[in-house]
Amino acid sequence: MKKEEVPQDDANMLEGKFKVVKYALNENGEYVKVPSVGWEPENVALGQAWDVINERVEDARQQVLSGKLSPLAFHMEKNMMDEALLAKHMGLPARKVKRHLDPKEFEALDEATLLHYADALLTTVEELKRVPDAPSRAISSDQA
Repeated sequence: MKKEEVPQDDANMLEGKFKVVKYALNENGEYVKVPSVGWEPENVALGQAWDVINERVEDARQQVLSGKLSPLAFHMEKNMMDEALLAKHMGLPARKVKRHLDPKEFEALDEATLLHYADALLTTVEELKRVPDAPSRAISSDQA
């Protein structure tokens, strides 16, 4: 592919940032790295992936609101983490993180553990203890 043929189908998936397409030929016939904002098939696939993520975030929010899960579940989904990944960040066994998804277990957590979770999930303890009243999206529709 020639440098001028590199796709530039901007769907704002990268929020105005460029990524590097592997290589393309420049006018001298040399392979060079070429920045691109993406191309339509890639943007469609990314949009569909974000839709799935946003559905999972909303499902977790509903389960927290219904009392089936602790707010930790919502924040894990919003950060695209499962028990095993969060456990690694926390230095805990995954079974402990899973146990903390129970609302009663979560309520019993001490402030130090809550702070550790908040740090791992890039939020505050106050935000960690609640979920938004309205649906929350991992990425907004105008970005997808």
